[in-house]
Order: sequence, then structure tokens, then C-alpha cells
Amino acid sequence: MSEGFPSERRPRWAAFLIAAVLAGLAVMILTDAAGLKQDGGYAGVGPADVPRLIAYGLLVLAALTVVSGLKGDLPKPPRQAPAPVLWIMGGLVGQLALLHVAGFVVSGAILFGMTARGFGQKPLWRNLLVGFALAFVIYGVFDRLLKLNLPGGPIELLIFRG
Repeated sequence: MSEGFPSERRPRWAAFLIAAVLAGLAVMILTDAAGLKQDGGYAGVGPADVPRLIAYGLLVLAALTVVSGLKGDLPKPPRQAPAPVLWIMGGLVGQLALLHVAGFVVSGAILFGMTARGFGQKPLWRNLLVGFALAFVIYGVFDRLLKLNLPGGPIELLIFRG
């Protein structure tokens, strides 16, 4: 057998859990699509068709995952490193906590900087500066060109509404 595969074939219970989640998501999407008005018009395609297509695809993936789990020939999952996940989750929590307090630019910079750090980019201060620049440009595009409001903080008020 090749490296990374278990030496004995036995069901992998994680595959069944993943298949159950995929099937549950598909059922939820199909239930929601059943409540949509289905008037296809001249093209015959209505608003419920794409969600149904996605749900059927998820059901196929769930079935294939069950088959792979029964065969037991799935690769052994690698050991997970918690640090990158914690950096990314910290960035998400930081953005959620600061979005309406500090504004989109600062919270977006924190999310970008910490996510980049989670993917191995060092130093953090450079990631935050790049994130600040990107979030600033994105805010400007949404605010000035698209006329869509993103949560503004002191920086946005000073530059874009000052």
C-alpha cells in the first residue's frame, strides 16, 4: 500500500459524518427551494432551479463520500496545526468586534493581517499595512463608485465624508 493510507481497510467514521452533513445541507436547500415561486418564464428556468441543482450535487457528493467511507481507502488525515486556525479565527472575531466601532477599514485590516499571518506570512505589521491599504481601496470603491454603504469609523468619516 502507498504511504498515507491505513494498513487495514475499515470504515472511516469521519466520512459518514461528512456525508451526513452534506446530505443535511442538501435537504435544507431543497426544503428552501420548494418554497420559491417557480415561474420559469420564456426560458423555463426559475429561481428554484439553481438551488436544486446545488442540492442534487451535494447529495451525489454525500453518496460518494459514503462509498469511500465503506471502502476504507481514504487517506489518513494529516495532523492538524491549531495555530493557523487560531490566527484566522482571531481575525474573524476581531473584525466582528470592531466593525461597527472602528469601521470597515480597520476591521478589514485586522482580518487580512491575521489571516495572512495564519497562512505563514510574517511580519504581522506588514500584513496589517497591506490589509489596511486593500480595505481602504475596497471601502472607496463601495462608497464612492458603487454608492453602497459599508460600516464607517473615524478614518472613513475623516477621509470620505470630511
